[in-house]
Amino acid sequence: MKFDRQWLINFDWPLLGIVLAICFIGVMNIYSTGFSLTTAKAPLYLKQIQWIIMGLLFMLIILSIDHRILVQYAYIIHGVAILMLIFVTFYGYTTHGSQRWIAFGGFSFQPSELVKLTLILSLARYFSDHGTQSRYSIKDLLTPFFIVLVPFLFIVRQPDLGTALMMLIVFISMILFVGIRIKDLLIAGSSGLLLAPLAWYFFKDYQKERILTFFDPERDPLGSGYHIIQSMIAIGSGGFLGKGFLKGTQTQLKFLPEQQTDFVFSVFAEEWGFIGGVVLMILFISLILWGFKIAQYSRDLSGTLIAYGITIMIFWGVFINIGMVLGILPVVGIPLPFLSYGGSSVVVLMMAIGLLINISMRRFILQP
Repeated sequence: MKFDRQWLINFDWPLLGIVLAICFIGVMNIYSTGFSLTTAKAPLYLKQIQWIIMGLLFMLIILSIDHRILVQYAYIIHGVAILMLIFVTFYGYTTHGSQRWIAFGGFSFQPSELVKLTLILSLARYFSDHGTQSRYSIKDLLTPFFIVLVPFLFIVRQPDLGTALMMLIVFISMILFVGIRIKDLLIAGSSGLLLAPLAWYFFKDYQKERILTFFDPERDPLGSGYHIIQSMIAIGSGGFLGKGFLKGTQTQLKFLPEQQTDFVFSVFAEEWGFIGGVVLMILFISLILWGFKIAQYSRDLSGTLIAYGITIMIFWGVFINIGMVLGILPVVGIPLPFLSYGGSSVVVLMMAIGLLINISMRRFILQP
């Protein structure tokens, strides 16, 4: 890549600053869990730092490529990601009853996380190619539907209901953004509501139990309801100012399960209280609003669609995860962006932020 001073001048430092601030909170939060578990002989918080650094390196690679080139090859990139999903189906390794990961060297990677990003690129390619259309019909949306359906089925099979659900939500959000005819929207919505009860028969027993527990956590307080009960205790006990760093009893005494992944916000709320939660929410809201601003001011339609898709993916990740740990949404295993431990999630999110910065910078230097 040829260096241009405009890249440095127009680099979106505020966006990167917000992301790094959230990542810092995440690392400290993972450190606070006090886990003695190790990965490749390193504590989890150090592994998280390594993943963040790797994510920043991938971000630089993304920045060196015009986002319009990525859109041009979006279908191929998405196809490669789907091939990785197929590989996982036959050769991936299994943990906690789910076959989601590809192992190489001392690392493991979850292709379903990458597919969320390649899905956004592919949808941006399709809708930018058909940008002259004012509103889409159901017939027009058959191609985007199959773009999401194929990976959706593989991810559900793993099983990974949370990631599959996130893909579906991002897909629906982008369709609403580009516009769909009211009549077709009503038909699609009504059909979805009528078919929704049939999904119950395809859920695994533990997934059914999670939904039943959502409506009545006390029905199995030592089993399926344990996670959410302990989460609400941790959040409530944090009070207004919190118990202090490393002083959360639910966390330190290990009453709170999955505290470094799905329930990482419960750890933070117990230690830093309502005030800490507000500060964290301000950071997330700032990130989301900044992403929408990038989408608004992008100089090309594909950039607008990518920025919107990435931002809405982060928004729903925050909304569902925090709603989940507060007990107002079912537990579906969606991590909190940039805070939850997980290499694949962090690296892909950093790549997504790289795309946002890419689009933000190129609105100043992009040639029509």
